[in-house]
Amino acid sequence: MKFKSPPTAAPDAIDPKILIRGIHLDLTPALRAAAVQKAERLLRHDSRLLRIRLDLELDESRAPEARFVAKGHIEIRGPDLVASETSGDAYKALDRLADKLDRMLRERTRTRRDRRNNRPAADESADGLAAAG
Repeated sequence: MKFKSPPTAAPDAIDPKILIRGIHLDLTPALRAAAVQKAERLLRHDSRLLRIRLDLELDESRAPEARFVAKGHIEIRGPDLVASETSGDAYKALDRLADKLDRMLRERTRTRRDRRNNRPAADESADGLAAAG
């Protein structure tokens, strides 16, 4: 009985946490590679990110300077992060979206860390109640 060797990952295989799709446009390999690179940058923030979905849409009914719409959805424990950006250039819309999602992740991490580190101790809150009452 021969055993088949497990399939090896292709060198251009992307992380299964990253979903990229084009809406009303075909994604070129270069555009797909740029989107993967931006998404991998977001994955560095937190290993507990469940999934990152990037949608790049071509909307012919919009003005030429807002023709491309990049939408991002980050699934994470707690409320999901959702953002979108428009631009006349697909790469520029993708760059702006990645920056916006990056800021949202940093802000979320910072606020959660501040809440965790600045929590009053149990005896301090009891003393405050005793002094007030």
